[in-house]
Amino acid sequence: MEERLQKILAHAGFGSRRACEDLITSGRVTVNGQVAQLGSKADVQRDQIKLDGKSIKPPENYKYIALYKPRGVLSAVSSPDPRPTVVDLISVKEHLYPVGRLDVDSEGLILLTNDGELANQLTHPRYEHEKEYRVLLARHPDDRQLNAWRHGVVLQDGHRTSPVSVNLESHSGKGMWVRVIMKEGHKRQIRETCRQIGLPVVSIIRVRISNIRIGNLKPGESRLLTDSELERLKDISKPQSKSQKKLVKKQQ
Repeated sequence: MEERLQKILAHAGFGSRRACEDLITSGRVTVNGQVAQLGSKADVQRDQIKLDGKSIKPPENYKYIALYKPRGVLSAVSSPDPRPTVVDLISVKEHLYPVGRLDVDSEGLILLTNDGELANQLTHPRYEHEKEYRVLLARHPDDRQLNAWRHGVVLQDGHRTSPVSVNLESHSGKGMWVRVIMKEGHKRQIRETCRQIGLPVVSIIRVRISNIRIGNLKPGESRLLTDSELERLKDISKPQSKSQKKLVKKQQ
């Protein structure tokens, strides 16, 4: 049966559907010897599909790993940048890719998997998965800054951020730890928001993605998701009605 190529690539463990679209548009994917185009379809049982000249096939086993990404590590599978990537920190034979990227100066929870469908559900905005962060600010925010952050601001690239939950947590010298919960993941959103409202950021640590928490992991450490975590994550990721979403939010 023919399916869209990005869906086939995602099932084969090469990233979310959006990430696989980038592989196609960059000319790295061929079908029966022809460079594929975005929107192309193929039959994985009949057609010869290759990425960078290598045949692809669905993974025999799915892996789901929670990793504490340290600062200075790239949220990528590979990069021309000489700094290490998140996949350099794990030792598994499967081809895994990160879900829920963090900029190189941030740290905390990242999920790694070869399950393209789950990755797509975790990264697509319509599923509204919560991400929770601890953010160390260089100084104490005032009410005006907190209100702007909570209600949303317009960033330099024109993107208007959605409302977020921001709560003061503890003092740290002249600075302040705050806890931030958000459902979108615009590039460097926390740093750019804080720059707009005049709050220098010292540190960003992601502690939760949906129902998966960082727990006792230390920088560079990883663990497999438990069966109960995975079952709950997949359940949350299913398309839901508004009433079901309200129930899920209460249970998180």
